[in-house]
Amino acid sequence: MPAHHQTRAEAIVRRDFLRLGAVGVTLPSFLSMRGQSSGAPEGWGRRPPGFGRAKRCIVLFAWGGISHVDTWDLKPEAGREVRSLFKPIKTSAPGIEIGEHMPKLAKLMHEVAIVRSVTHEAPSHRSAAYWNLTGHRPEKLNANWPASRKDWPSLGSMVAKALDLGGDPRTANGALPLLAAMPYTMADGGRANGQDGGFLGHAFDPPVFRPQRGRLYEGKSPSSGRIDLGWPAEVGPGRAHGRRDLLEALQTVGDIGAAGDAAAAAAHQQNALDLLLSDGVREAFDLEREPASLHDLYGDHICGQSTLLARRLVEAGVPVATVYCAAGDLNGSVGDHFDTHANNFNRLKDRMLPPLDQASAALLTDLKQRGMLDDTLVVWLTEFGRTPKINGGAGRDHFPNCYSVAFAGGGIRGGQVYGASDATGYAPAESPCGPADLHATIFHALGIDPSTTIHDGAGRPLALCEGEPLPLG
Repeated sequence: MPAHHQTRAEAIVRRDFLRLGAVGVTLPSFLSMRGQSSGAPEGWGRRPPGFGRAKRCIVLFAWGGISHVDTWDLKPEAGREVRSLFKPIKTSAPGIEIGEHMPKLAKLMHEVAIVRSVTHEAPSHRSAAYWNLTGHRPEKLNANWPASRKDWPSLGSMVAKALDLGGDPRTANGALPLLAAMPYTMADGGRANGQDGGFLGHAFDPPVFRPQRGRLYEGKSPSSGRIDLGWPAEVGPGRAHGRRDLLEALQTVGDIGAAGDAAAAAAHQQNALDLLLSDGVREAFDLEREPASLHDLYGDHICGQSTLLARRLVEAGVPVATVYCAAGDLNGSVGDHFDTHANNFNRLKDRMLPPLDQASAALLTDLKQRGMLDDTLVVWLTEFGRTPKINGGAGRDHFPNCYSVAFAGGGIRGGQVYGASDATGYAPAESPCGPADLHATIFHALGIDPSTTIHDGAGRPLALCEGEPLPLG
């Protein structure tokens, strides 16, 4: 095709994608978007006996590093230099208290297990996030490095691989993905590592979706697109079938992932159109099918609507969905995220905790009412905690020495606390654990042996995870 015709075709494709509602979806383009129509992926029934009963997992990730001593693990008896301005409140679980600005979750703590003794050695956002997203120690503890195909894969990517679908993260009927992320990618001085398929290759990169509705976080977020799979009145499936040749002319759409691999976008262009033509996929993504009362329950903000979309996707058969609950780019600590070096208390109570609390409680309530909580694992992760000592800007700084995460559903026994921090939240006092143990717990709950072998880009056999499952069942 002559160069000027190629350019015109690309322009038409971009225009038509906009009209179809797919705007610059990353990691790369739409990825391998073929999935399953049944509620559980093929191969799920081959789980070893004695493992957890979760069939699906939703991860809520507090990007920026949520302050454990203002949320999950308050220290009301500590000195003024440490003690939170927030009050601890009683919860539905006897003897467990959490911060006052998580009141909706407090009413559901009988479903939640808090882990208060997580620790690692990486004080930078991207290194720490990598450790928590992949379960593996970063190559640099306090420095950034370019995301690449040498990185370990994300949790969802490893789950997709461990499902053993003939080496392909897709099932047979060409519909749903086996992993997904919302509402955009994370960045801090560059795209954060550990969000994609890493050495498993671009076929295991999670597609990133942004729901159509919901108030956005203030601050920067990498452009990773929005998908609306409903057909505009003037564009029907018949016209779309004729656009396959135009898709082939499109060289790149959006961010093509960690390796900058142009072949990744080309490999998935056809899958993108297949997704648009699938009635089942469009239904799974169509938030307008939910009643107004449920939208209100989750909240009219991007955190709540992304979490609602995650619930719809896992209900339709997507095993792992990750929601990044903050503005996507930390941008020098400016914006709506948990990197609260200054004005920690006002930022938490006014901007960050209300959406997370509402979305989290809505998710647990919704899953319970649908009879899905017993086999859906919900995990609250973050990269690290915040310093117990309040700094001169009324903020708290990076603190990997001790922090908290939480689990619910999927065989987890709620109303419990695992481990403990010391009197100021400075160090684990009981049962210290690390990101590898958190991942082992997730794999265990999903019925996947954490020692399952996968191979890196050089063909070397590696265990999915080197941690030990926490006794939360």
